[in-house]
Amino acid sequence: MKNGLKTAVLLASLASILMVFGAQFGRGGLVIAFVIALGMIGGSFWFSDKLAIRSAHAVEVDAAQLPEYHAIMVELTSSAGMPMPRIYVSPEQQPNAFATGRGPNNAAVCVTEGLLRALSWDEIRGVLAHELAHIKNRDILIGSVAATVATTISFAANMAMWGAMFGGRDDDEDSNPIVLLALAILAPIAAGLIQMAISRSREFQADRTAARMIDDGEPLARALEKLHGFSQRVPSHIAPSQASNYIINPLANSKVSFSKMFATHPEAEERVRLLRSGEWSKAL
Repeated sequence: MKNGLKTAVLLASLASILMVFGAQFGRGGLVIAFVIALGMIGGSFWFSDKLAIRSAHAVEVDAAQLPEYHAIMVELTSSAGMPMPRIYVSPEQQPNAFATGRGPNNAAVCVTEGLLRALSWDEIRGVLAHELAHIKNRDILIGSVAATVATTISFAANMAMWGAMFGGRDDDEDSNPIVLLALAILAPIAAGLIQMAISRSREFQADRTAARMIDDGEPLARALEKLHGFSQRVPSHIAPSQASNYIINPLANSKVSFSKMFATHPEAEERVRLLRSGEWSKAL
């Protein structure tokens, strides 16, 4: 699978940066940085559903409250052979949606009130298929692994920078503080770029999986066009730390021109083009 292979290569690249950094900086500091990063990201991963739902101020709904929403989820999960996730609605007025949870057995899907008003139920079906695809593909786990490695590199880089500024490592006379300083500056940037590339790759894969799930790319393509337009016009109150979870970047209207390489989401136009091209229907 093209996107699966791309994700594997990107994760391997992150690991390579970590190994190179460890060879220059030393294992002791790297282990300390890894333990700190694992504690931070591991906790976020384990409680990802609670954190995301609480941040969105979302409330759980049932079939009596939103029968169409519930019926679509039952249909999609049944056809995909997935457990039914808990379903939520957020009071957020910008049309958007996200999925969260450690895996299929403890997942949750949330849509905003703005999305329920802005899209047709056919388009919402495409959006919900995309969110279920994230759960099916275990993208939250993949993102957490990437975040752990990238955060480890960042922590270790800060330690290396301070070490270089104060004379380098005492246990290695051959260590070059200039090399350490350059590596401490460049490694986190490279790690951040790779982490964001992984995120974009998983969005493309979720689009593809969703289209295959409903055997049609058009509903999601139309939904993405509308959601992208609304994200440019409707202010969002979504916390920046949760923005990457959503189907469309909720903070798109505030991003700066040089941030595309660090974007967590692919360009909406490219996602729509691929959905309408029928590329998703090709054999894996």
